[in-house]
Amino acid sequence: MQNVILIIHLLLALGLIGVVLLQRNEGGGLGMGGGGGPAGARAPTTPLAKVTWVLAIAFIVTSITLTIIAAQNSAGTSILDRLAPAGRSTQEEPATAPGGDINTDDLLAPPSSGGNTDAPLVPSAD
Repeated sequence: MQNVILIIHLLLALGLIGVVLLQRNEGGGLGMGGGGGPAGARAPTTPLAKVTWVLAIAFIVTSITLTIIAAQNSAGTSILDRLAPAGRSTQEEPATAPGGDINTDDLLAPPSSGGNTDAPLVPSAD
């Protein structure tokens, strides 16, 4: 069922692109173009514009339908659950407890060579 809706969705997308490209250009981008008639009144809806609306609505409906189907198929599973080999859990135990084997002497800054402990550490080009 999902494949049928996907094929319909792709055909609607191609049809919508074709119908939009067939429409008449009104000139002046970003709404600057005017329609004929007094005081810029809207031109009557053409059959091509009606087909565009129908295709757009059908495209949105198939998009929502595909989203609902995908949400139902996921059903709370993760892609990582599907990638894990059978018999091995996706969450491995850490090798050590947090903070268990940390040597805090390695984390401290090196002592300054001048003996002045208040002076900031400055890198040298030795």
